[in-house]
Amino acid sequence: MPSPYRRAPLLAASCAALALAAALTGPAWADPAPAFEQLLAQALTAPTSAEADANLAAAEARLTQAGVRPNPELAVEVENVLGSGPFQGADGAETTVSLSQDLELWGRRGARVGVAEAERQAASWRRQASRLEVGGALANAYAEAEAAQRRYDLAEETLALTVADARAALSLVEEGREPLLRGIQGESEAAAARAALDEARAERDAAFAALTALAGGQTPLTSVETSLLDRLPPAGSGEAADAPAVLALAAEREAAQGRVRMEQAQGRPDVRASLGVRRLEAEDATALTMGMSLQLPLFDRNRGSISAAEAEVRAADARLRGARLDARASWQAAAARRDAAASRVSAADASVAAASEAYRLTRIGFEAGRLSQLELRSARAGMVQARETAIAARLSRAKAEADLARLEGRAPFGAQL
Repeated sequence: MPSPYRRAPLLAASCAALALAAALTGPAWADPAPAFEQLLAQALTAPTSAEADANLAAAEARLTQAGVRPNPELAVEVENVLGSGPFQGADGAETTVSLSQDLELWGRRGARVGVAEAERQAASWRRQASRLEVGGALANAYAEAEAAQRRYDLAEETLALTVADARAALSLVEEGREPLLRGIQGESEAAAARAALDEARAERDAAFAALTALAGGQTPLTSVETSLLDRLPPAGSGEAADAPAVLALAAEREAAQGRVRMEQAQGRPDVRASLGVRRLEAEDATALTMGMSLQLPLFDRNRGSISAAEAEVRAADARLRGARLDARASWQAAAARRDAAASRVSAADASVAAASEAYRLTRIGFEAGRLSQLELRSARAGMVQARETAIAARLSRAKAEADLARLEGRAPFGAQL
């Protein structure tokens, strides 16, 4: 029967091949992402922000147009021509050239300008809210990419540790101090670690692709040098009621109230004034004409439009009240999540330090033959799990800060919009 230790050289060669493959397949990342603040300035020129800028420009143009008076009307009228008797031909013609102007009484222009101003203010707050959304989404994508990069680095280091532990186990197998089963287990763990490294690489590449797209850049981002996960979030600077999204709804309610006044003014009669010059050919004389016209509101007083505008005010007020309640609750939840995430980061860092020291001591004991491979494997798994937990805790803290900053109407991590 062949000796159970004859497979040891083969196992050693397999582990060496795994380590070499990890070194050769690891790509060189040469396009690091700039700092979060620089990337945010770039992202604010992306299509999403450009759309909000265009909407604001349109609202400003409508405000300008709302303040313009209506154009006067020019009328030319010729009377007493091409008739019979003394009105044959054009010798007795009376030609009148007049200008008429809508006087826009009852506060019509002021109401129209008020609505346009409120709509412009709402568009401005919507633009600010859109920029905050971009900032929050970019912070999440940046943190996700950095976390994916750290997980890849951890998977790479885990593979190296697994291979080193497998080699140490093989040495004991060759010395006859461990059964061949331990060497086979070490080879299996190294293969699993290699598969985990491939998965971590795919997740890292996907995360950086998402970050590149969100930043609106042409050059693919492939690494993070300036950490966002390690940055401590600033203290909260406000409450949800001050968020631009809520202020936009308040401006929309004001615009709805202005539409009520505008519809009420539309229900009053139109008043037009006219001034003209009349030429009387028969008398070879010229005279001025003046007039005033008033629309009689006998059938249409715009009551339906007024009722509709009043209903829109009630709807806008309901939306505003609901948004304030939701924003307040969301702000409290986000603040609690960020505080909890900060506590988890502290606990995770302590766990990483303890697990790393436990692995170091276990490795020393294993090499000295006082501890088994199972204990070494357990210590290594505990250290890797602790470090993964620390990465997840930092990612949760960064996401909670991005969410809280949006609700407070500020950019994440003290950045400027």
